[in-house]
Amino acid sequence: MINIDYNSAILFLQIFCGLMFLIQLYYFLFPYSRMFKCSKQQNNLPENDNCPPLSVIIVTNDSATMLKENLPSILEQDYPEFEVIVVNDESSVEDENVLKILGNHYHHLYRTFIPKSARYISRKKLGVAMGIKASKYDWIVVTEPYCKPESKDWLRSMARNFVPGTDIVLGYCNYNIHKGIFAKRIISDMLMVSMRFLGRAIGGKPYMGIGRNMAYRKDVYLSHKGFHNQLPLLRGDDDLLINEISNGKNTKVCLSSNSIMRMPLPKTRKQWEEEKIGYEVTGSHYKGHARVLNAIETWSSLLFSISALALLTTSIFYREWIFTISALTLWILKEITVMEIFTKTAKAMGEKVYSYLFVYDIMRPLYSLSLKIRYITRHKSDYMRK
Repeated sequence: MINIDYNSAILFLQIFCGLMFLIQLYYFLFPYSRMFKCSKQQNNLPENDNCPPLSVIIVTNDSATMLKENLPSILEQDYPEFEVIVVNDESSVEDENVLKILGNHYHHLYRTFIPKSARYISRKKLGVAMGIKASKYDWIVVTEPYCKPESKDWLRSMARNFVPGTDIVLGYCNYNIHKGIFAKRIISDMLMVSMRFLGRAIGGKPYMGIGRNMAYRKDVYLSHKGFHNQLPLLRGDDDLLINEISNGKNTKVCLSSNSIMRMPLPKTRKQWEEEKIGYEVTGSHYKGHARVLNAIETWSSLLFSISALALLTTSIFYREWIFTISALTLWILKEITVMEIFTKTAKAMGEKVYSYLFVYDIMRPLYSLSLKIRYITRHKSDYMRK
């Protein structure tokens, strides 16, 4: 009887571990591998001559230093006709001074401001809306004052996708390369987030966007009545809007090396964690099954590790060497596959975090669990209009 019990347990662990292995294999071989493949294809395309006029919109709030450092890189883009509209959200006098100085040198820089009397909690949404209202052109490109394009051809790369039938273009953004475990962790995390939402968009199933590097048609925004569905939320001006208006036919992804945006590391770990919690909030409002599919992948990673370790330990204890070899084989195959996709994608996007990716892959389910606990224990009023 005892013999049957432990044999049954080992067999169950083998089947369960194999199932988790197959789930992980599917995600990394299909949706998650699309980024580096797409990047390779786009880097081999000829020079872009499709350059319709466009408007770049940035909302600033006490970002004088960032504007001084990053805005010239946007204003000096190698692009035939574009305007840059900076919406000032009750910033200090320093922000306005920087914009005035830049405006004297760059005549395609325009500035406006959000009135202090505006009764609107999510002022970022209002700022984007005001920028769109003030824009002259059909294509809107949105980014942040702390973001800086890696190339003078950033707008040209994005505009390659401004073709009939396309209403939304999603780009890639990550943190500046820095040494240290925290820097590697958040760069790896942003890479993983991008592999998810950009990979699904490439596969015809977009579900979100990040407003640091993306574009959409003004008429699509207006016909959708802007952010009216997200007014109760303090954020969601980018990912929720794209979640509502995107589909497999009207959305493209831009991943050439010239299209990459960079941003500085968060000043503190808490700042980054608050941002992650904010995405948890808006993620709960996504339509479709993307949130569930992402959760399945995350937890299948954790359950694979647990079941493989349990299978390895149990089979060694009972000297069932076939199952021992099986556990080791599945573990090695899984890690080879995951690391191959991770490192190829990191290399394509210029991320130098190869040595940390193995640790990140093991730890990310625990990171996710910690984040969800913090989200659940927070009060709902922290994210809603009052």
